[in-house]
Amino acid sequence: MTFSLVARSADAGLFGIAIASSSPAVAARCAHARAGVGAVGTQNITDPSLGSRVLDALGRGSSAQAALDQVLSTTPFGAYRQLVIIGRSGPPAIYCGAHGLGLVGSASGQDAAAAGNLLANAGVPAAMLEAFDQATGHLGERLLEGLRHGLALGGEAGPVHSAGLLIVREVSWPIVDLRVDWSEEDPIAALCALWRRYAPQIDDYVRRAVDPIRAPSFGVPGNP
Repeated sequence: MTFSLVARSADAGLFGIAIASSSPAVAARCAHARAGVGAVGTQNITDPSLGSRVLDALGRGSSAQAALDQVLSTTPFGAYRQLVIIGRSGPPAIYCGAHGLGLVGSASGQDAAAAGNLLANAGVPAAMLEAFDQATGHLGERLLEGLRHGLALGGEAGPVHSAGLLIVREVSWPIVDLRVDWSEEDPIAALCALWRRYAPQIDDYVRRAVDPIRAPSFGVPGNP
């Protein structure tokens, strides 16, 4: 009931995930990323704890595949999980257990990987990956382009109700954590609208945290 795309920038300075689902608040459970380490999607029948466990393994220097193998070897219900992982270097890793829901699929590239379950079309992950690879601009824009193309090819078999975008870079908190936790209409379009509003302010919010003396004002009444 989910399709997602994890990616890194070419210099591994940014990691992120874009994700959508028929379930509410999908990003709260399924989207994981850590600055300087990588990004993980934990989906199908979700165990959110696997995200931090994979990131811990990546942080210790494991490759994406090795991190996946380590986590699967110590979880009793791996057959129910779908994981998509990217680390600082090397190829991404993808896993879908025997109890994957409905039509499952995945696609992997140099700096990104996509996966889904309960898909309307087996080609959705490949379409997401191709759109990401062909897009330009900020990692967030490229991730959303992939998500949009996945939806255009059919997305999930049922209606999509939630979507999220999570991006990290050198600071210890996400520089982007945008969510549409429930929409009867088009949560991916709503997420893209949030991105357009927030993207021009990303660096300003980082500056306010790192050096508030030199940070720009908020430009709101009372703080010109």
